[in-house]
Formats: sequence, structure tokens, C-alpha cells
Amino acid sequence: MLETLSPRPLVLIVDDDDDIRSGLAAVFVKSGFAVATAEDVPALERALRKDGADVIILDLLLPGEDGLSACRRLSAAGAPPIIMLSALGDDADRIVGLEIGADDYLAKPCNPRELVARARAVLRRARDRSGPVAKGVALRFAGFTLDIARLELIDPDGVVLPLSGGEFRLLQAFLERPQRVLSRDLLVELAFGEGDVFDRAVDVQVSRLRRKLDRPGQELIRTVRGEGYIFAVKPERR
Repeated sequence: MLETLSPRPLVLIVDDDDDIRSGLAAVFVKSGFAVATAEDVPALERALRKDGADVIILDLLLPGEDGLSACRRLSAAGAPPIIMLSALGDDADRIVGLEIGADDYLAKPCNPRELVARARAVLRRARDRSGPVAKGVALRFAGFTLDIARLELIDPDGVVLPLSGGEFRLLQAFLERPQRVLSRDLLVELAFGEGDVFDRAVDVQVSRLRRKLDRPGQELIRTVRGEGYIFAVKPERR
């Protein structure tokens, strides 16, 4: 099913249950979205190649390649924001989902209206590029370049490191407020905004960023015990 009345945001719903796909599609259409659906990862990739998407609703348990594997791969390639859905709803599973690049995570069964609200929040955060960092084309720091338009991080060797939506927003928060301690609560507000997000999600995203940023003898994101985190260098606009 595909609604094409632009400029409505396009949500791509990926679930192997026909009833869930059609039910969610109806709710999103009624809420003003264009909707495409897919029953598995190959269908998801075909839909992305054909029409793209503004946000992906991705079930964890799919036939063939599962949602976690697909999310990890798509996020690394710079896919649109991803909201994971799963019947596995405890904190450990949510942390795994966020750790592999999901922008949000909801346990099934969920209220469809809450899912629509989460999708709107994810889209709003993805489009909110009006802060100081967003006004520049790119920023340089410690040999890295952050390409704002492409949501890409280029390391000192020229290697492109795609960022998930959560990683980009967290790095943006640090670059807008360098060399000052940022509490976890503030980082949740800046990087995640609305939604049921907990402090551990910030630690997960910081860990992911550190793996991309840290070099021998260089620690750009420092932990301040009991307080939060601090970004050690000031960026330069390019």
C-alpha cells in the first residue's frame, strides 16, 4: 500500500503480520502521513530504493534477516530514522535496539496513537537543524569534519563514518556546548526530546560515538563522575 499525496511525510511500516501492517497503515494515513508497507527486509529495501522514506517503523522479529540486523546495517549506511517495534520489551532489549542505531523503541502491543506521536517526534528532531551547529555547512574538530547536510562524520584519514539520528543529535548537542559539563538529563532532552527515554540510552549513544571518535591518546568525550559528560574541544566552522 502506498499513499503518494506529497508533501505528507512518508512512513514505511515493516512487519510480517498483514493485520498489523494494514491497521498501522490506516492509523498513519488518518493522521496525515503517506504510507508504504513491507513484509520483510528485501521488501523494505525495494521500497527504499523506489520511494525512499522519512521514517521507518521496523519490527524486530521478521522472516529471514531480522529487524536488529537490518537496523544495524541500514543505520550504518545513513538510513532514515528508525523506530523499532518488538514483543521483547524489557530494558535490555531496548538498550540493544538503541545501541545498534534505532532512534526510538516501542514494545508491542503498543497504542497506535503513541506510535504516531513517536514518529512525529522523531521527524521533528531529524528536521530540527536550526541551532548554531546547523547554520554551518560543516564543523572541524580534532581532525574530524562533521558534514551537517549528509549527517556524516569524516575522520582524520578521510574515511566517512555515517551517523545514526541519535548519534548525530548527541554530537550536535556536544558541539553546541563544548568544554562544559552536560548532565544526562540535559542530554536526554537535547538529543531525544519526547518519548520514554532513560539515562542508559545516553550512555549507549556516548559509547557508540566514542568508538568513532577516540584515537590513541585522544579522548574527546570525557566522563565527569556523578555529573555527566564534557566534550573536550571547541569546533571550528568550515
